[in-house]
Amino acid sequence: MTNIAINACTGRMGQQLLFAVDREASLKLVAPLLRKGHKWAGEPVNSQFPHIHSSASLVDDLDNVSEPIDVLIDFSLPEFSILTAEMCAQRKIPMVIGTTGFSYQQKKKIESIAHDIPVVMAPNMSVGVNLTLKLVELTAKLIGDDSDIEIIEAHHRFKKDSPSGTALRLGEAVADGLGKVFSEIAAFDRCGKDAVRRQGSVGFSAIRAGNIVGEHTALFAMANEEIEITHKARDRQTFAEGALRAAVWVSKQSAGRYDMADVLGLNELFVGKNSKA
Repeated sequence: MTNIAINACTGRMGQQLLFAVDREASLKLVAPLLRKGHKWAGEPVNSQFPHIHSSASLVDDLDNVSEPIDVLIDFSLPEFSILTAEMCAQRKIPMVIGTTGFSYQQKKKIESIAHDIPVVMAPNMSVGVNLTLKLVELTAKLIGDDSDIEIIEAHHRFKKDSPSGTALRLGEAVADGLGKVFSEIAAFDRCGKDAVRRQGSVGFSAIRAGNIVGEHTALFAMANEEIEITHKARDRQTFAEGALRAAVWVSKQSAGRYDMADVLGLNELFVGKNSKA
């Protein structure tokens, strides 16, 4: 049995995780976490989410959790993820972080925390997306120098960051395949009359509309043919399922920063390495 804590349990992904944990016999919800001072603190989780069987108490502080926590899953906002990671480090609780929109400094902070606890950090927990990342890296390695490369993504109208974390990760996969520095080839702001494509750049386009769960395409346009590698998520449950898979895996690891490729064994499959930091 793996004891699970879920940060920001009332959010979009938090609720998906509540339902996913509730359906899995090998997992136990011990800490559905709320923001500090939330009016629901102390109430059973199934009093606010009637379709959940668990009666674990909603809490607004890790110190109020009565059972040991094997792993904490965080899909929140960058500033809250950092605070939560610091608390987990103090308590030696492994983490899964699916939050996106981190600044460079915030990412470095999490890397520092990962010296003390195991952390899986990925902008997308979907098995399909993480296989897509490896396919994109391989394609860039093989034909990237002969292609105009574009990353196109679409999400629901409420998503706050743009481009999405997954789109950025796709761009990084392209850069890895090309053997180049991502920041030197990424093009985010082509507009106006002087927006001719820069040779060797990777362009990004973002759509925000309706209730699109998440769609990502990497386009490799050569002189006489094109390759599109596309992933479409139809339900957020796919992200929850991936996060739980990561949670069980990371609860058994030593300190370090990992990604979903490590969880799924994709690094060993493609290149015989892992991404532990």
